[in-house]
Amino acid sequence: MKQIKYPLNDIEIPRQWYNIMPDLPKGLLPPLHPATGQPAGPDDLAPLFPMALIEQEVSQDRWIDIPEEVLDILVKWRPSPLIRATSLEKALGTPAKIYFKYEGVSPAGSHKPNTSIPQAYFNMKEGVKRIATETGAGQWGSALSLACNYFGIEAKVYMVKISYEQKPYRKILMETWGGSVTPSPSNETEAGRKILAENPDSNGSLGIAISEAVEDAAGREDTKYALGSVLNHVLLHQTIIGLETKKQFALANDKPDVVIGCCGGGSNFFGIAAPYVLDKINGENVDILGCEPAACPTMTRGHFHYDFGDSIGMTPLLPMHTLGHTFMPPSIHAGGLRYHGMAPLVSEILREGLMRAEAFDQVDCFKAALLFARCEGIVPAPESSHAIRGAINEALKAKEEGKEKSILFLLSGHGHFDMSAYDAYLSNNLVEYDLPEAEIERAWNAIKDLPEAAEF
Repeated sequence: MKQIKYPLNDIEIPRQWYNIMPDLPKGLLPPLHPATGQPAGPDDLAPLFPMALIEQEVSQDRWIDIPEEVLDILVKWRPSPLIRATSLEKALGTPAKIYFKYEGVSPAGSHKPNTSIPQAYFNMKEGVKRIATETGAGQWGSALSLACNYFGIEAKVYMVKISYEQKPYRKILMETWGGSVTPSPSNETEAGRKILAENPDSNGSLGIAISEAVEDAAGREDTKYALGSVLNHVLLHQTIIGLETKKQFALANDKPDVVIGCCGGGSNFFGIAAPYVLDKINGENVDILGCEPAACPTMTRGHFHYDFGDSIGMTPLLPMHTLGHTFMPPSIHAGGLRYHGMAPLVSEILREGLMRAEAFDQVDCFKAALLFARCEGIVPAPESSHAIRGAINEALKAKEEGKEKSILFLLSGHGHFDMSAYDAYLSNNLVEYDLPEAEIERAWNAIKDLPEAAEF
């Protein structure tokens, strides 16, 4: 019998997060104040975030300690498994070894608690009583509701309306942990009312939900804002994934030749990839691949430019690959990947050639997800199916070339709340979506007068 799992003991959980900022060859461009267009400082972020998280956002320390109170919760499910997908290898007839790091073992069913727990902790330490946030498919909203429950904080979640309707059990899960959930756009905020006035039938987007959550937080003294992806401190917290994975690969006496993750805002991808990006900076030959939806192709068809993180224009301007903050993604089932921009850190490593990106149609991704589920028994989240598609493609490429290689992908969450999406695929009701160039051009025209990243 082959060993296919590479377990770590509880005491081997990483005790520090890895901050890539000091290792970036060209550094990272600063966020800009939305009103002045000048670099935003800590005081500009203080109305939304506790100071501990602002310090992490701008830190140049390579290693940042994880508080013991956070580790005491993370250890309930971490270290997460690294598993070799031997049945998938056999089905593909590939000489490649395929490994997956599985984050679906967390209580919320995804990687998101890796950052929701520390974010809630640092808010609690500064006396915050309420946190407002957005969620796409519901993974982040679930994770933040879980975290706020641990630390006695009220959670207010604006959930993208199309996902609110497609995934009702995600709403119930959030409410089970004490969260309050509102479909977005809503009539509860000026941002929501503005969108509904323009389009009463709007399905919503992550950008719109962010606008509502930011407005909510900015308007109440007892409330801060939390984001599930994109920002530096969020990506920092997710590096626990890749740091564990490196320890597990040492147990397997192996190293990955290819590292793959799905990309929406960038946090789960960065979590698995960041330690390997450092290896690549230091000269190692590792291929790092980010997989995004063809219906929301931020990295493969977007522009590197300063843009707002939300749809209304309330957040700081961020240097990122973007389709434009007015871009309205189609209603694909991978709700967590329907975001107009890519995290500045991911955008920077893409710009510096330390990774590459590919875009996949949702039908091809569900085909890959079904094969994986039938081989390995785990039903993946629609978001994670993009990474599976990428891994299968790489395994088939190895087969064609007759090369042995080790492929690692992040299975960022399970799909137990996504059965309607699988039903649509199995009933042949899932549609391919070819994003028109005219729509990309329209959204680009709305932002091209914002500051160019090259100016800074």
